[in-house]
Amino acid sequence: MREQSWQRFRSSGRRRTGPPRRPARAAAAVAVGAVVLGVLAPPVAYAAGPGATADARPDAVQRGLNDLVRSDGQPGALAAVADGKGRTRSYTAGTGDVTTGSKVPADGQVRMGSNTKTFTAVVVLQLVGEGKIGLDAKVDTYLPGLVRGKGIDGRDITVRELLQHTSGLPEYEDLVEEDILSGRYLDPRDLLDRAFRREAAFAPGTDWAYSSTNYVVAGLIVQKVTGRPLAEEIDRRVIKPAGLRHTYFPAPGERTLREPHPHGYQREAPGGPLRDVTEIDPSGAWAAGQMISTNADLNRFFTAVLDGTLLREPQLTQMRTTVPIGKTGAGYGLGIMSRPLSCGGVYWGHGGDIAGFETRGGVTEAGHRAVSIAVTSVPPDGPPTKHLEALVDTALCG
Repeated sequence: MREQSWQRFRSSGRRRTGPPRRPARAAAAVAVGAVVLGVLAPPVAYAAGPGATADARPDAVQRGLNDLVRSDGQPGALAAVADGKGRTRSYTAGTGDVTTGSKVPADGQVRMGSNTKTFTAVVVLQLVGEGKIGLDAKVDTYLPGLVRGKGIDGRDITVRELLQHTSGLPEYEDLVEEDILSGRYLDPRDLLDRAFRREAAFAPGTDWAYSSTNYVVAGLIVQKVTGRPLAEEIDRRVIKPAGLRHTYFPAPGERTLREPHPHGYQREAPGGPLRDVTEIDPSGAWAAGQMISTNADLNRFFTAVLDGTLLREPQLTQMRTTVPIGKTGAGYGLGIMSRPLSCGGVYWGHGGDIAGFETRGGVTEAGHRAVSIAVTSVPPDGPPTKHLEALVDTALCG
């Protein structure tokens, strides 16, 4: 579920310079290190989209994907790069299924993890624009009495603080890892019950710490205000208007991916054996990380967010108003992050980790280029993720 910051922190509450990384055994935590002997196929050439040249030499993106497989031990990797002129190029490397040796499907579906947070935030901000939710209204305005615990009180927390991770609500993710992998369905209230066993990380509005609990509460506010399931609101307000044909919010009990996809894997430690975790129950991620998409659809989505297709200008301005994430140079807005580019300026996106899949990407400030990259395991240590993020920078600056 988590989108990891450039500095890695475990979910133990070490703070505040970025979203914390899961323990190695976590539902999101997976593979890096040595490739399973004799199982993974060599990287394959990119699959060219419209306007691409199929026999061109591997470019920097393809070489980067190859390195994620060869050097970082990723079973598979896939990417989509959009140039802002309606042309998208898709790339693949590695193996889609280490048992059969099948190829990674070009622009295959992946679990998007915490990119889901941006979808949830867009719906909340649309409702703000319609006058149905107040950004600075207290949580108890919509969910009276629900958000309570040690140092936790929904009468003191605003909707803005939920979306920006400045509420101080404690993280619950590490408490549901085994449930996700074992296929157990969890209701959003179950997630909050577990989260509120812990005390608040800090008083609302006084600090920043990434916590998926914020988005579970935000999703419940959407349902209370609209009277409809969050999945339906995301579908009608975001997926359909943005033309996302391969994106969806899995139904309760739905453990598979609907369209061609690579398998997702987990390693308990670097160099350990791969475990296939493609089929899970993602309900433990819900509004914070349950959705499925493709790289090309994620590019379309973030482009539609930034170009005003999905949000009115006042709400988009609020979304893009950030607080710093430590000293990384990155900032967190309302469900979206800005990160500096090596070629100057920033790009906007999110990213996400969930069992079997890690995604990174975003859109340049002017919207001239978009990239999304996914790998088919979540490394249990930081360097491979840094390599993935560096490749996003390469693709956006190319």
